[in-house]
Amino acid sequence: MGQVLAKLFNRFGRYKNHQKLLMLGLDGAGKTTLLRKVKVLEPRTQPTVGFNLESLQYRQLTLVMWDVGGQEKIRALWHHYFVKSHGLIFVVDSSDPGRIPEARKELQKLLHEPELKEAKLLVYANKQDVNNCLSVSDLTDMLDLSLIEDREWYVQGCSASTGKGVYEGLDWLVDALKPS
Repeated sequence: MGQVLAKLFNRFGRYKNHQKLLMLGLDGAGKTTLLRKVKVLEPRTQPTVGFNLESLQYRQLTLVMWDVGGQEKIRALWHHYFVKSHGLIFVVDSSDPGRIPEARKELQKLLHEPELKEAKLLVYANKQDVNNCLSVSDLTDMLDLSLIEDREWYVQGCSASTGKGVYEGLDWLVDALKPS
């Protein structure tokens, strides 16, 4: 499977201005809704089984975005998508505090993966439009993000359904990906 994915990425990612972004998170966090909002596509409500792949032009870069399903069975396959990832977008449902410990555990595993060592980290605190959701500050604390010292990271509150905050997060990530 890894070879097939590498061939796909080589097809989409052989140019200098291409950046591979891996979008992960637990099931129901809103990854696909977020991706479809960025691509200005109709929202889809069924869970992603496997992956979605979209390529988009954004601020003089071609972003190749891999949205990989977050169901527990599929998480074991995430490592097949790590190769040549420049950015990691981790989407968290901030309206479901009961799943934050599980999200923290999965994020910590990702941050220890050698193939993702150089990847910039953008965390979307999604569903900020839902009453009583966690604030960006509370979510940052609950995910132990302040302990990350070996990579650039940023947390952006957003609502994938309305689009609020989505582009601000992408702006940070594009700036972080540009060479100094």
